[in-house]
Amino acid sequence: MPVNRLRFGAFIAPFHQLDENPSVMLECDLKLVQLMDDLGYDEAWFGEHHSGGWEISASPEVMIAVAAERTRNIRLGTGVSSLPYHHPFILADRIRQLDHLTRGRTMLGVGPGSLPSDAYMQGIPTAKVRDRMEEAVEVIVRLLDGETVTKETEWFTLNNARLQLLPYNEQGVEISVANQVSPTGARTAGRLGLNLLSIGATSGGGFNALASAWQICEDMARDHGQTVDRSGWRLVGPMHIAETREKAREEVKWGFYRWIDYFTNVAALPLAPPPGVDPLDAIIDSGFAVVGTPDDAIAQIKRLQEQSGGFGCFLNMTTSWADWGATHNSVELIARHVMPAVNQLNVNRCASEDWLRHNSKTFRSELQAAVGAKVAQHAAEKGTANLQQELIAALVPGKP
Repeated sequence: MPVNRLRFGAFIAPFHQLDENPSVMLECDLKLVQLMDDLGYDEAWFGEHHSGGWEISASPEVMIAVAAERTRNIRLGTGVSSLPYHHPFILADRIRQLDHLTRGRTMLGVGPGSLPSDAYMQGIPTAKVRDRMEEAVEVIVRLLDGETVTKETEWFTLNNARLQLLPYNEQGVEISVANQVSPTGARTAGRLGLNLLSIGATSGGGFNALASAWQICEDMARDHGQTVDRSGWRLVGPMHIAETREKAREEVKWGFYRWIDYFTNVAALPLAPPPGVDPLDAIIDSGFAVVGTPDDAIAQIKRLQEQSGGFGCFLNMTTSWADWGATHNSVELIARHVMPAVNQLNVNRCASEDWLRHNSKTFRSELQAAVGAKVAQHAAEKGTANLQQELIAALVPGKP
């Protein structure tokens, strides 16, 4: 009987502390994806950022191209391409090239850009980035669908523009729209029949808005003659797990407090806890992050499923909370224990063991009888009665 399995992956901004070698850290991101590919993860998404010092991937397309050469099965996405920063024709053409280079494993995630400083340095008014995202994504969808597009806006022009290459396969490139608390992403995804990528799914506002975000997406799809599928909906949240809660907590102290300082005072996102509250306690108690055991991770997935009504893929937001050894252990524990529990991969194995456990006496008796008969036959033919008795006795547990 078919089962709708939840997919698992990583959302790699990435975050890297200022005292680490950036060349080494980019290599670590790629090695993490290699490990995930070996462990059977489904997806990895690379971010685009241009300021702040921590999120040092300026081109998700470059990261995808390198990762594709080192992996076999994992799908690779831009998480996300900041559309106001790119001419839509050039971005669509690069994505189509990646589609071929990765043999159909490329996914396109789109958004307005998360850091106002990125837009500022390019002379783009923050108030216009969401409108520009919507203008660009409409064009990109049409270009990737094989249309010839003529369009002029205040910031780009297309004259009979068309891509030279057809898609690698008939599915084409899957497109997802970033969504947090604002309804913009959900509205755009529904209107164009695209997938939803809920980046802040575990934050207070993002978690509370999950059900309404999907409702907005479905309503917009219906109003515009489109269809959307929950299996394409991705939810993002941070997890670090270890064999015990105490161990996990100790491991994340390596970098968590510097990370929360970056988000609070540099990226200026609302993650700061109330005065006098340990930030680590706050993000665990609020449900924003899992710092604990595989059982805690499983509980978080179930919590998200109940709140959202169902989704298709969970993306672990990779952080610099723990060092790389502990991070790799966490990734492996999720693959070994969380994935099979959530997707009930061991149901038949457990049923097989249970059946054999309850019938072990019967099968043991049958085995003893079958072997004993052959021993008796051999002893009778050779006239070795003592050997017959000794071998038969050896088949009975507890006999000397």
